Amino acid sequence: MKNVIKINELVKTYIMGSQRVNALRGVSLEINVNEYVALMGPSGSGKSTLMNLVGCLDTPTSGNYFLDGENVSQMTDSELASVRNKKIGFVFQTFNLLPRMSALENVALPLVYSGMGKKLREERALHVLDIVGLGDRFTHKPNELSGGQRQRVAIARALVNNPSIILADEPTGNLDTKTSIEIMSIFEEIHNKGNTVIIVTHEPDIADHSHRIIRLRDGVIESDVRNERIVKASDPTHNYNIR
Repeated sequence: MKNVIKINELVKTYIMGSQRVNALRGVSLEINVNEYVALMGPSGSGKSTLMNLVGCLDTPTSGNYFLDGENVSQMTDSELASVRNKKIGFVFQTFNLLPRMSALENVALPLVYSGMGKKLREERALHVLDIVGLGDRFTHKPNELSGGQRQRVAIARALVNNPSIILADEPTGNLDTKTSIEIMSIFEEIHNKGNTVIIVTHEPDIADHSHRIIRLRDGVIESDVRNERIVKASDPTHNYNIR
């Protein structure tokens, strides 16, 4: 199977005053197209640093990162921004929605940077809001939506550019258990559509939705295992209605 992410000996060092903090210390891994991966680890393990590098939000101190066969390790900020906009959709714990914009406007915002016309932007945004079950809430602003609905808007925004990779950082961290289960079912549907899904979490029950669990500790990979319970239970003939 083709890999979408290939990382070789990735190191990230931060200089904080007179101290050097080694956030990542030679991490190597591959993630294939349409894998569903959870990154886990305690605070300070390096999982958020790794997510920032995988998401092209930062560059490594040393090592190489290939995304779809292209070495993005040494790209400029503008080059990284272009890659992010085309290939990666982000979902954050705090939603990161603009409070004065409607759900539709928040979702359509990434399309502004791609140069798409307003009518097409709104049509595409409404389509992905329908996918996450919020087609009837498109005029609502974030403060008029529940936490779960705001996260659905954030997921729709991540999907609107039709990226190949969805990166989610603690996507259920601010949600109750019932809503968390609903949000995770959406990620399962996104994965079933063909996307590569990577979730950063410290919650074992959230990680248990993934097909592969990578644990980091002290800047290195501690373990990398298949979630046999999920893999065996997966039904490849099941077809989710996401287009």
